[in-house]
Amino acid sequence: MELKNANKDIIDQLQKEILLLQGFKAEECHASNSISLPSIETAFPNSVFPIGAIHEFITAEPEHAAACSGFIAGLLKSLMVNSGACLWISASRTLFPPALKSFGVEPDRIIFIDLKNENDVLWAMEEALKCEGLAAVIGEVSGINLTQSRRLQLTVEKSRVTGLILRNNTQKLATTACVARWQIKPIISELEDGMPGVGFPRWNVELLKVKNGIPGAWDIEWSDGRFNLLQYEEVIFEKLNVG
Repeated sequence: MELKNANKDIIDQLQKEILLLQGFKAEECHASNSISLPSIETAFPNSVFPIGAIHEFITAEPEHAAACSGFIAGLLKSLMVNSGACLWISASRTLFPPALKSFGVEPDRIIFIDLKNENDVLWAMEEALKCEGLAAVIGEVSGINLTQSRRLQLTVEKSRVTGLILRNNTQKLATTACVARWQIKPIISELEDGMPGVGFPRWNVELLKVKNGIPGAWDIEWSDGRFNLLQYEEVIFEKLNVG
């Protein structure tokens, strides 16, 4: 039994050292980094959403892009909680800035940079990620290769700024150095009884790949200023034996 426990301690220590080498710093794994959705955070190393890392979001349809922007806005509320500005860089931005208020983010805390081509977007994103005073940098591109993503990841490992990449071309998904690959899709919202209009935003959140973590999928809703996991009621029908 003692030998078994000793081996487990050695393995745990090796895993911690590997995480440190890959940019997951132990001193940053505390509650202040929470994105208020433990069910998703448990998929990551140390059960904490990785900050100071590059996250990749892929979208196949325009409505998926809108859902992804909403989900990212919810992340920004937590990432920007301790002040700090955010940069949103794109060559074809469709985000409506006032909509960010629905997710608790003031639009004037985000600097929008609209450029002419995607090469400029990647260059500007890399330079912005070097600025330690920023809370996050979002870049919209159609694709990114391993070398480009590796440059971004090495940059954030020094600055500890979180980078979010939105990719709108799913036909050329190359391997990247990003710590996680997400896919966000909208799902039907639910109206409150007697209330007109639409319900709270709901998404199917799929973590396709995660370094040293566990991929998974969840249905969540943005309400009461936070992410909430949807709990679906399971109805079991029993066969009745009629004599």
